[in-house]
Amino acid sequence: MDWLGPEEWQAVRLSLRVAFWATALSLPFGLLTAYALARWRFPGRQLVNGLVHLPLILPPVVTGYLLLLAFGARGPIGELLGPLGISFAFRWTGAALAAAVMAFPLMVRAIRLSIEAVDPKLEEAAATLGASRLWVFLTVTLPLTLPGILAGAVLAFAKAMGEFGATITFVANIPGQTQTVPSAIYAFLQVPGGESSAARLVIVSIIIAMAALLLSEWLARRVAQRVGARS
Repeated sequence: MDWLGPEEWQAVRLSLRVAFWATALSLPFGLLTAYALARWRFPGRQLVNGLVHLPLILPPVVTGYLLLLAFGARGPIGELLGPLGISFAFRWTGAALAAAVMAFPLMVRAIRLSIEAVDPKLEEAAATLGASRLWVFLTVTLPLTLPGILAGAVLAFAKAMGEFGATITFVANIPGQTQTVPSAIYAFLQVPGGESSAARLVIVSIIIAMAALLLSEWLARRVAQRVGARS
């Protein structure tokens, strides 16, 4: 990408880094949450479901402000993590956290629908043969839901790549530190002559998004073929 300037390429690299870690670190929690909502019945289940989907309803700026209140240097969580050397506000780690929070509902929904599509009788049959709940999940539920997990991960990655409102509110727009592609596009559009740089970043965003979707479709087909061959 020689046609990208240093600042533009820096924003692309940071966005990829943020999206990767936002997706990778939230995937285990998304899988657990989706499984709990799909299979478990417990008090407060609807409340948990509402909290999970809250970032989709709230304006992203509100989500970013709440993150700043909680994880800022003077926030309750920020004060606990500060002595440990862990900081989120105005750092790329905060951008990853904001992206993960905004992408989490999409990930959970995709995985939950995939789990709900699995016939519970298959899980019950494995349990009657003496398999533990964890073993049933690993050998029956997880393989059958892999396409949904992949779809959820790609949706989360794409959302993280395009996240703007919560990120800029929580970690600002600092070039080289917190300036992701959407923030860079916004910054370039605010200065005269920045339209060409913004246009190049838009093209890069489209290419990355399409590549992620095509990879997801290919992986989903491969997984579905292997599951079908084993069944």
